[in-house]
Amino acid sequence: MSKLKIAVLVSGSGSNLQSIIDACACGSLEAVVRIVISDQKEAFGLERARKNGIRAEFVDVKSFSGREDHEKACAALIDSEGCGLVCFAGYMRLVTGWFVRKYPGKIMNIHPALLPAFPGAHAHRDALRYGAKVSGCTVHFIDEQMDSGPIILQSAVKVLEGDTEETLGKRVLEQEHLAYPQAIKLFLEGRLEILGRKVRVK
Repeated sequence: MSKLKIAVLVSGSGSNLQSIIDACACGSLEAVVRIVISDQKEAFGLERARKNGIRAEFVDVKSFSGREDHEKACAALIDSEGCGLVCFAGYMRLVTGWFVRKYPGKIMNIHPALLPAFPGAHAHRDALRYGAKVSGCTVHFIDEQMDSGPIILQSAVKVLEGDTEETLGKRVLEQEHLAYPQAIKLFLEGRLEILGRKVRVK
């Protein structure tokens, strides 16, 4: 059986990208990352890709007249590698309905909070300000709204007295690196079924 081909979209350091690459390399995932795409030229995620012999592409948003045109350029790259799954790993752009419909049930994202609590770019700060006792991470399918797609799995982390964004973020990130490959494995095994807002693990 041929391995699942994955495209990963990043905007920053790409540590979750690395966890996927490592899971593929050690054989815990019967998959291969074929291409890494970024909207940021200096994203370290692109360097991670190059170091691992993976195609790395910067697609400049400013070169296109609108979001959909940018997404079509990214999709052309994804399709050129025959990818069956698209993983957002710190990709800081909302996608349009066109992109969601292009890859129905085939776009995942990971968020550093227990959604629907604390969506957006400052999850750790928001959790600490709110006084949450538990935080964590969520792997979910993408829809057209921010951090709102059907949830695949979640992993909880206690918020400790004296936690800062950095200390909480570090513990949550450890769980992200475990959860994302686990969700991908469920996908490639055909065990995920989307039922409206819910994802059933078969």
